[in-house]
Amino acid sequence: MIEQPIVGFRQDAEGHWIADLQCGHSQHMRHQPPWTVRPWVLTAEGRDRFIGTPIPCPLCEREQR
Repeated sequence: MIEQPIVGFRQDAEGHWIADLQCGHSQHMRHQPPWTVRPWVLTAEGRDRFIGTPIPCPLCEREQR
Protein backbone atom coordinates (compact mmCIF):
# COMPACT_ATOMS: atom_id res chain seq x y z
CA MET A 1 0.00 0.00 0.00
CA ILE A 2 1.26 3.46 -0.86
CA GLU A 3 1.59 5.70 2.20
CA GLN A 4 1.32 9.49 2.24
CA PRO A 5 2.06 11.87 5.13
CA ILE A 6 -0.74 13.77 6.85
CA VAL A 7 -0.39 17.51 6.21
CA GLY A 8 -3.49 18.77 8.02
CA PHE A 9 -6.97 18.05 9.34
CA ARG A 10 -10.43 19.45 8.70
CA GLN A 11 -13.98 18.48 9.61
CA ASP A 12 -16.76 17.39 7.28
CA ALA A 13 -20.35 18.63 7.51
CA GLU A 14 -21.14 15.98 10.15
CA GLY A 15 -18.17 16.93 12.36
CA HIS A 16 -16.02 13.91 11.48
CA TRP A 17 -12.29 14.57 11.13
CA ILE A 18 -10.60 14.22 7.75
CA ALA A 19 -6.84 13.93 7.26
CA ASP A 20 -5.50 15.87 4.29
CA LEU A 21 -2.60 14.02 2.70
CA GLN A 22 0.50 15.32 0.93
CA CYS A 23 -0.66 13.71 -2.33
CA GLY A 24 -3.80 15.88 -2.35
CA HIS A 25 -6.16 13.08 -1.34
CA SER A 26 -7.94 12.91 2.00
CA GLN A 27 -9.15 10.23 4.36
CA HIS A 28 -11.63 10.17 7.24
CA MET A 29 -10.03 9.56 10.63
CA ARG A 30 -13.04 8.64 12.75
CA HIS A 31 -13.09 7.60 16.38
CA GLN A 32 -15.94 5.06 16.50
CA PRO A 33 -15.21 2.39 19.11
CA PRO A 34 -15.12 -0.55 19.10
CA TRP A 35 -14.49 -0.71 15.32
CA THR A 36 -12.17 2.27 14.97
CA VAL A 37 -10.30 3.53 18.02
CA ARG A 38 -8.59 6.87 17.42
CA PRO A 39 -9.15 8.97 20.55
CA TRP A 40 -6.24 11.20 19.54
CA VAL A 41 -8.34 12.70 16.70
CA LEU A 42 -10.71 14.30 19.23
CA THR A 43 -8.17 16.87 20.49
CA ALA A 44 -6.09 19.50 18.71
CA GLU A 45 -2.99 18.23 20.51
CA GLY A 46 -3.66 14.67 19.35
CA ARG A 47 -4.16 15.73 15.74
CA ASP A 48 -1.01 17.89 15.85
CA ARG A 49 1.03 14.84 16.95
CA PHE A 50 0.00 13.01 13.79
CA ILE A 51 1.00 15.73 11.30
CA GLY A 52 3.70 14.16 9.12
CA THR A 53 2.65 10.60 9.95
CA PRO A 54 2.37 8.46 6.81
CA ILE A 55 -0.88 6.54 6.37
CA PRO A 56 -2.06 4.26 3.55
CA CYS A 57 -3.71 6.07 0.64
CA PRO A 58 -6.05 3.74 -1.26
CA LEU A 59 -6.58 6.35 -4.00
CA CYS A 60 -2.83 6.56 -4.74
CA GLU A 61 -2.72 2.76 -4.78
CA ARG A 62 -5.55 2.61 -7.34
CA GLU A 63 -3.86 5.24 -9.52
CA GLN A 64 -0.65 3.16 -9.60
CA ARG A 65 -2.41 0.12 -11.07
